[in-house]
Amino acid sequence: MASPSLLTPTPKLQPLLPTSAAPPPSPLPHQNQHHPSRRHFLSLSAVTTATLSLSSLLPVTPPQAFAAEDEEYVKETSDVINKVRNTISMDKNDPNVATAVAELRDTSNSWVAKYRREKALLGRASFREIYSALNAVSGHYISFGPTAPIPAKRKARILEEMDTAEKALLRGR
Repeated sequence: MASPSLLTPTPKLQPLLPTSAAPPPSPLPHQNQHHPSRRHFLSLSAVTTATLSLSSLLPVTPPQAFAAEDEEYVKETSDVINKVRNTISMDKNDPNVATAVAELRDTSNSWVAKYRREKALLGRASFREIYSALNAVSGHYISFGPTAPIPAKRKARILEEMDTAEKALLRGR
């Protein structure tokens, strides 16, 4: 339990203990006379923190893992290409068009969600072409409905992007 003197206020202030009056140490002749500024200190600490945190975040992955991821990307992208080609080539009177469009949208959404975050893939020609084509197909079906046929010009451009993406995939791009 605390002592009663700490709990009850005192009417007059107690003086602080005197400090020794030793003179401050004189700087050595080779030391700089000014103190580093707060800004300088903060910038140095930020750089050090960033360097240390980035080095701990870098993945240490053996080359085999990159090859496996690349094979998975090629396989899934080829599947998406085939699904896009089959879906946009369907006749508008086919009773399975709406189902095929719904499956294509699910497949394309999962493909985009999975590979859009991969920094290594963003620069690939195959990724750019597929992403552009999926945006065009998805935008068309969102705007006009799942049974609306894709206009000839848009369809030709989408199929051309699919061909370009497939060639880029074969080249490892």
